[in-house]
Amino acid sequence: MRSAPAIARPALLWAAAVLGLLLALTFFAPARWLTDRVTQATAGQVQLVNARGTVWNGSADLVLSAGADSRDRAGLPGGLQWRLRPGLAGAWPALRLGLSLPCCASTALQLATHPSASGWRVAAAAWDVAWPAALLAGLGTPWNTLQLEGQLRLQTDALEARWQDGGWALDGQASLQATDIASRLATVRPLGSYQATLEATDGLPPRIGVRTESGALQIQGQGSWRAGRLRFAGEARAAPAHEADLANLLNLMGRRRGDRSLLQMG
Repeated sequence: MRSAPAIARPALLWAAAVLGLLLALTFFAPARWLTDRVTQATAGQVQLVNARGTVWNGSADLVLSAGADSRDRAGLPGGLQWRLRPGLAGAWPALRLGLSLPCCASTALQLATHPSASGWRVAAAAWDVAWPAALLAGLGTPWNTLQLEGQLRLQTDALEARWQDGGWALDGQASLQATDIASRLATVRPLGSYQATLEATDGLPPRIGVRTESGALQIQGQGSWRAGRLRFAGEARAAPAHEADLANLLNLMGRRRGDRSLLQMG
């Protein structure tokens, strides 16, 4: 009859092998595991292709698309790099993610997520990133029709999202500046420069505002983000010297009322 230590030795060896395999899968999981989750979560509109490295340290080419089967695609020069690390947020376990866009931002976006007494939190540090408006054409309709040109710049100020009572609450501020925007649907170039702002405080629905900084096409409006949907109402009109030049574009943007085009979403 075999002794207890003799029986236990193979079991310990198997347990050590299984534990080693689990640790290897955890620390050396291929980057493809992460990129597949991103594609699924965004219904194929954000794709990370040609992934290299691991879930914890990796890089990939960033592609915007109208969907997994769409021919509309646009890639960001230089791709995306990430660094994922476990840590602590007070007494809570946390994951910290750094996202680098070499083409468009001088610093990495720093994200942290962790549970809390009231639910779940995702925090983003302040960030400044700029990219060409032409990239939006990869998302399909209506961007592939507009074929925008110009520069987009996003600036955030310590945004934080909290999951509580079955929904997300947002705190913080962000602004999107669209500079020297042009479209193949208009002969006026550029159409103008614009700014969109987002402000959320005290758990109230985020407020969104759009205004024209300068240009022939003048846009303004207000909206909010409620229950996962954007609701926006505004108007667009042409500066007096460009009414004839922009008439067709205004007809496409929304329902006409006199010299204005009414913008409605949600």
